[in-house]
Amino acid sequence: MPDLLGYGTGRRKTSVARVRIYPGQGDFEINGRSLKEYFPLETLRIQVIHPLELTGSAERYRVVAKLEGGGIAGQAGALQHGIARALLDADDTLRTELKRAGLLRRDPRMKERKKYGLKKARKRPQFSKR
Repeated sequence: MPDLLGYGTGRRKTSVARVRIYPGQGDFEINGRSLKEYFPLETLRIQVIHPLELTGSAERYRVVAKLEGGGIAGQAGALQHGIARALLDADDTLRTELKRAGLLRRDPRMKERKKYGLKKARKRPQFSKR
């Protein structure tokens, strides 16, 4: 396997993406599957390749990623974050571009935990006066 250029860990909701980038022609290997196979929705594929398109390096790297946890949309967000961090690890000059696009910031939104005495995180049981 060729020399590792960059490594990045991306997170979103409960998903974690461990991303490694190697020199290549724009191939993706996500949990042993291709990008089109892993993300059947075009919108998610566009979201995933956004950091590569933004920096003009879509055809220069081979992306190998291991995704765990969450759903398909959360995993796409985590992969996008991981790719941006891996690109930064490979080339420090891309920092301003990636930061301006907001790709280096982790999206902090998560599901709120359920509280005791409530039906869901905030939904209360029906109130009865009598």
